Amino acid sequence: MAVLGLALFLPTLPAAAEDGHDLWLRYLPVQESRVAAYRAQATELAAATATPTQRVARDELLRGLQGLLGTTPAVVPKAGRAGALLVGTPASSPQLRALKLDLSTLGEEGYLVRSVRIDGRAATVVAANTDVGALYGAFHFLRLIQTAQPLDALDIREVPRTKVRVLNHWDNLDRYVERGYAGESIFDWHRLPGWKDPRYTDYARANASIGINGTVLNNVNTSAQMLTPMYLEKAAALAEVFRPFGIKVYLSARFSAPIEIGGLKTADPLDPAVRRWWKAKTDEVYRTIPGFGGFLVKANSEGQPGPQDYGRSHADGANMLAEALAPHGGIVMWRAFVYSHEEPDDRAKQAYTEFVPYDGKFAPNVLVQVKNGAIDFQPREPFHPLFGAMPKTPLMMEFQITKEYLGFATHLAYLAPMYEEALRADTHASGPGSTVARVVDGSLDGHALTGMAGVANIGVDRNWSGSHFDQANWFAFGRLAWDPYLEAEAIARDWVKMTFSTDPAVVDLVVAMMMGSREAVVDYMTPLGLHHLMGRGHHYGPAPWVAGGPRADWTSVYYHRADAKGIGFDRSATGSNAVAQYAPPLAAQFGDLSTVPEEFLLWFHHVPWDHRMASGRTLWDELVLRYGRGVDYVTGMRRTWDGLAGKIDPERHAQVAAFLAIQEQEAQWWRDASIAYFQTFSKRPLPAGAAPPAHDLEYYQALQFPFAPGDGK
Repeated sequence: MAVLGLALFLPTLPAAAEDGHDLWLRYLPVQESRVAAYRAQATELAAATATPTQRVARDELLRGLQGLLGTTPAVVPKAGRAGALLVGTPASSPQLRALKLDLSTLGEEGYLVRSVRIDGRAATVVAANTDVGALYGAFHFLRLIQTAQPLDALDIREVPRTKVRVLNHWDNLDRYVERGYAGESIFDWHRLPGWKDPRYTDYARANASIGINGTVLNNVNTSAQMLTPMYLEKAAALAEVFRPFGIKVYLSARFSAPIEIGGLKTADPLDPAVRRWWKAKTDEVYRTIPGFGGFLVKANSEGQPGPQDYGRSHADGANMLAEALAPHGGIVMWRAFVYSHEEPDDRAKQAYTEFVPYDGKFAPNVLVQVKNGAIDFQPREPFHPLFGAMPKTPLMMEFQITKEYLGFATHLAYLAPMYEEALRADTHASGPGSTVARVVDGSLDGHALTGMAGVANIGVDRNWSGSHFDQANWFAFGRLAWDPYLEAEAIARDWVKMTFSTDPAVVDLVVAMMMGSREAVVDYMTPLGLHHLMGRGHHYGPAPWVAGGPRADWTSVYYHRADAKGIGFDRSATGSNAVAQYAPPLAAQFGDLSTVPEEFLLWFHHVPWDHRMASGRTLWDELVLRYGRGVDYVTGMRRTWDGLAGKIDPERHAQVAAFLAIQEQEAQWWRDASIAYFQTFSKRPLPAGAAPPAHDLEYYQALQFPFAPGDGK
């Protein structure tokens, strides 16, 4: 087993030794007042070790209990003492089988954590139908201790709401990570397959602890080389490490691979030779990588090849790959993030236009992977209109964990409220209550194949994500992929307890910081429904003045459309009519200036500068005050965090404090640059009490960032 950090084995080390590598699996000693009670309920461990996954679960429990309680429970073949912990499946444990627990509803990944009596003595059972389910249950049991929960009278029954819960790594074969802000890729392709870095095991443990069961190893803007024998062997080495943790390997497949590495002259999905090539290649993949999960595909978007190059549909392309994967039980995740070089009247409409006509025409093992919003991972977007519009096709949610448009790693932005906002949105597709979560988990339309994907924020930085707080977004994604109905605040509370402290005063303050942090980013970057105002290409910093170039929809002015009369993109019936892609009740609400939620006002409407807002202020005054409100929130987070000095280990406290200082400075930059620019259109004075920008507009426009991370090399 890989070692996650010295703190796990030397729990008396000073907290200053922490660097964030242990994530939420720190397993530091619990409060002295709780130790005795916990030890009494973990006196011995009975867990089978016949399979790799069984050994992983046993070792994790021993590691965790040693760190948390300072003692290791006796390892026994069967539970006999009061306080025993019995872990396994009916197949692995005759003693557990004899308890005749009802596991019929748990499926292949669910688990039961229950207080029971064995031969008259109190015990705790972690039971499942499979070894992987028992592993998930073991992590849940440890989480109860980590978050200072009682262990008596337990009756926890957990079943994942989605089947496919994957990280999408936008990692290239040269280890460059597109939109990555935590260093190079953790996948060291040059040294694979011979060197399996222990960090791969750490990665697998972390994912298994939050229920993630798959990983797409390579960028959606992929190289066909990923499917060559050399790289398949490397991927197989990673799969071998991940398999005991219940994690399947998936690969992004380049649609033009039959030409680039197959020697064919076409990649037409209806060409028999192309179909034969993909079938043979897929057979080769499964021979090399047993248990392979399937392919992720980005096609006919941002210049990537795809079936439309041959006059074919997305369904034609996806079904060709699905046909090759079906005999092996594999799936296709076909991305709906599409927009062609022929600019549509409104980029937000294109995915709906291209995919809805093919509802019900995708093969049964195809998931259409849809971003939470129709543009591109903005700080706030209304939910994607495809959700609810394709009842005959399983739609897979795609969230971004790495913060491409939310300040990169240096801005504290807890994303679970954004995920929750999207998942709880009501599509009204089958009447009220037709939430996006119900589309994603399959319950609305009766789909068994379901999934959620998160664009990973992981790199080689010691703390994995570039920022200690960005770990929370990885954690929250996993928890919500398992159960889309969890609350963002409850997830944050667990993460803070597992990551920083169980001191209620610390937990309350840090959770409060986190819960308003994403809204603050919206305020100082894109208030009231503005969107895509970041610097061209790298998406760093404010640049609402960006115009020109190869495509209008790669510019900021395309989206905000500010002029002397007002600001915002008219998507009402009198504009692009994007509102018509939503169910009638929402189309009516979004399309009416008097009923559209203010957070989406400028997303759906071009609004006069003197429009009266709910606050009674004019739109211009409200816009300026929202920008300032975002900056003020960051100032408040800095003050709160400074007050936690001495209650958080010095090393992590210092880095977070430094990042918050960067965030405050950049939030002010966003506020000042945006106001300076938009005031050239509004021609209105700033509201009373609002400070003018620190510099003139020309200063902000002259700033250049040729080496901003995440966009090319």
